[in-house]
Amino acid sequence: MNSENESTEELNEENIAEETIQNEETPQEETAQEPEKSELELAQEAAATANDKYLRLYSEFDNYRKRTAKEKLEIIKSASEDVIKNMLPIVDDFQRAMVHNTEVQDPESLKQGFELIYNKLLKSLEAKGLKPIEAAGEVFNADIHEAITNIPAPSEDMKGKVVDVVEQGYYLGEKIIRFPKVVVGQ
Repeated sequence: MNSENESTEELNEENIAEETIQNEETPQEETAQEPEKSELELAQEAAATANDKYLRLYSEFDNYRKRTAKEKLEIIKSASEDVIKNMLPIVDDFQRAMVHNTEVQDPESLKQGFELIYNKLLKSLEAKGLKPIEAAGEVFNADIHEAITNIPAPSEDMKGKVVDVVEQGYYLGEKIIRFPKVVVGQ
C-alpha cells in the first residue's frame, strides 16, 4: 500500500507541478500578447519618430553651419595674415628709404629707390594672384570698366574705346576686385 500511496502522491505532485507551470505560463502569454495598436497610435508613433529624426538632422545641420562659419573666419584671418607677412619687408624698405632720403641730394637715386620698392610690392601682390586689368586702348565694356566721363575721341578709331585710365583696376584670380575708372572717347 505504501507503494500505491507513494505513486498517488507522485502523480499528485506531478499534476500540481504541471498546473503550476501552466499557471505561470498563462499570465506571461497574456502579457506577451499586447492588444493591437490603433491606426492613430501607429501614426502618432511614426510622427514622433519622424519628428525625432528631423530634430536630430536640424541640430546636425546647425552644428555644421556654425563649424563652417568658424572655419571660414579662420581662413580669412590666416589669409590676411599671410598677405600682411609678405608686405612687412616692403614696409621695412619704405622706412629705410625715408631715412636714406634725408641724406641724399640726387633725385635720380630717389626715383630708382621708389621704383625698386614699387616693383617689389607689385611682385609680392602678383604672387598672391593680383593682376592688373589692361584697359587703355581697349573697347569700353561696362562689365569690366567704370566710365568716369566721355570726351571727344582724339581720332576716329578711338570712338567707343578707353582713352585714359584714371584709376587702375585689378583681378584677384578670376574675380575683379577693383574696376578700372576710365575716360571713354565719343
